[in-house]
Amino acid sequence: QVQLVESGGGLVQAGGSLRLSCTASGGTGSRYPMGWFRQAPGKEREFVAAISWGGGSTDYADSVKGRFTISRDNAKNTVYLQMNSLKPDDTAVYYCAARVGVAVSTSGYKYWGQGTQVTVSS
Repeated sequence: QVQLVESGGGLVQAGGSLRLSCTASGGTGSRYPMGWFRQAPGKEREFVAAISWGGGSTDYADSVKGRFTISRDNAKNTVYLQMNSLKPDDTAVYYCAARVGVAVSTSGYKYWGQGTQVTVSS
């Protein structure tokens, strides 16, 4: 019902920056709390950041606090993940996800994108 498409991944050197985008279509458009997750090779998928549907509340994994910023533009049905000071450990496939509700959450996401690869070289 809700389709999510990520973009913006790529190869970057350590210390560099990337901005990921996730555009939603279908469903009720912008009225979903959104999250970013990532999965590195051989590891489980982990929570990265989340934002409420209004954009007023955010949450971050400890590993990215101070380096990553999640934001959204509801007029464009798009959520962003600005990633600064990237480290090789940030290398993963990054997924955006949407959940039914209002509040920020690290779980309970129903809709998922296909993912975009982020590779950070040392």
